[in-house]
Amino acid sequence: MHGNDHLHKTHPEVIKRLKRADGHLQNVIEMMTGGRECSEIAQQLHAVEKAISAAKKLLIHDHLDNCLADAAKRPKDFGAAVANFKDITKYL
Repeated sequence: MHGNDHLHKTHPEVIKRLKRADGHLQNVIEMMTGGRECSEIAQQLHAVEKAISAAKKLLIHDHLDNCLADAAKRPKDFGAAVANFKDITKYL
């Protein structure tokens, strides 16, 4: 990512979600080193997974809303936008 070309209005929310997930992950590591029950650790890891998944989904949806809408206004760039769309959908 170069400059602010790829910043979207939801990026602060995505960053907030990722920081929250990072905090939970650090807690999981502490739980493991502290000898907590595996079921408790698995539950927290599940929460981390869900938080990251939600952040990824928000990022991709925001990308689609912004980048494809912009490309639709510029027909000469639409082919590149479709290629980009196909590329990002592999992460859904």
